[in-house]
Amino acid sequence: SHLTATLVTSILGAVIGSLQIGYHTGNINAPAKIIEEFFNNTWRARHNRSISDHSLTFLWSLSVSIKDFGALLGSLGVKYLADSYGRNSILIVNGLSVVGACLMFASKASESFEVLILGRLVFGLFCGLVMSLNPLYIQEVSPTNLRGAFATLNQVSFAAGILQVAGLEIVLGTKHDWAMMLSLSLIPALTQYVILPFCPESPRYLLINRQEEIKAKSLLRLRGRAENVFAELEEMKEEAAHTQSRVTIQDFFKKRSYRQPIIIVLIVSLGSQLSGFNAIINYSTKMFQAKFDQAKYLTLGVGAVNLTFTLVAFFLMERAGRRRLLLTGFISIAVCNLIMTVVDSVLHLVPELRSLQVLLVFCLTSAYELGPGPISWFIAAELFDQSGRPIAMAFSSLLNWGGKFVLALLFPPLLQKICGAYVYLLFMIVALLAFTFTWIRLPETKGRTFDDIAEEFRGAEGIPLHNKTVFNTFT
Repeated sequence: SHLTATLVTSILGAVIGSLQIGYHTGNINAPAKIIEEFFNNTWRARHNRSISDHSLTFLWSLSVSIKDFGALLGSLGVKYLADSYGRNSILIVNGLSVVGACLMFASKASESFEVLILGRLVFGLFCGLVMSLNPLYIQEVSPTNLRGAFATLNQVSFAAGILQVAGLEIVLGTKHDWAMMLSLSLIPALTQYVILPFCPESPRYLLINRQEEIKAKSLLRLRGRAENVFAELEEMKEEAAHTQSRVTIQDFFKKRSYRQPIIIVLIVSLGSQLSGFNAIINYSTKMFQAKFDQAKYLTLGVGAVNLTFTLVAFFLMERAGRRRLLLTGFISIAVCNLIMTVVDSVLHLVPELRSLQVLLVFCLTSAYELGPGPISWFIAAELFDQSGRPIAMAFSSLLNWGGKFVLALLFPPLLQKICGAYVYLLFMIVALLAFTFTWIRLPETKGRTFDDIAEEFRGAEGIPLHNKTVFNTFT
């Protein structure tokens, strides 16, 4: 497809939000001990005694996971914002990122770990909204044959945010500068305020949701060629003819043609988030600390692998397709978790295996980003029609962030006190279930228009399918 400056600017302007989210996912990992010491000093100043190990573990788990809980709450507002203010209401919610970063910066000066936790909660609200609004906007402004690749850029930006050196002691991860390190997301947040006002609204939203065909011709700015625009506008009108004008949350869960896509989104999202990757991203420094002196640099290596394989997924998305990448990713994650269980169980007997454990962490990270990671965030936008898409993205976000929150909160006690090394077997079972369901039920969406995909699921209601050449879930 012909890439115009407007299209590229719109995509890059949107994914800056994911960069901020990745930054606050990774930046609290490396200086974990320093921030825990801040918690302890604050507690000692108030109560004249050190905080107990149990309470410190709980406070740290809460600090890490509260962002994901905020995202869980934020995802509930996706439909309202997307339908009321348009797809690039990303600009509106960017204010939450600014407020959250300012609160995190103020926590050190105010000597209050509660302010830090509140800042991560507010930032979490931003995460829940943006990780749904971004794929929604990107998919609706992208040409069909580049839709998946551009949606994967959202995950590339997220991974680039995770890979940051600001949290290292030689940079800003020190007792003096850690609060400043937490506030650096203000730079991309303010950059979005400069770029996004110049990006057009989704023509699909203007035509189908608002019936404003004249404004929808802003598609010419995105495509650059009139012949491409006329064909795409006709495709949008055809989709509008098949689309219910308004879908409520109750309609969404009752509509027969939505049942299969809902189950697919449920399995793919939870399978991705509960397969172990998020435990590694949030706690890799702590996992490595007991075995390596330079644990922080190994965590940086996890971030590098994460970014590298997200870029690989970007180039493969429109060649291999969503289905093949998901299947490859899930089965690879299951194998990695199985070997991790064995290695972690015998590590005290054979300390030399610690290097193999690091390699397995890298392999699991690469398998996640090859398919389940990026696809779990945008697959809902492809499986639903225009009316159901905002609710589907909110539902997908709810599942993704809910899975992240549960894992971030429960992984430390599961690893330390309940399951030990066998916690990885739980992750393996989740990955195998997701692999099996994807193999049986997920249709390929690569290179297909939104209406073509929706038509396949309308087949569940007895409506004839016109395109018999593609993978059909219901035959």
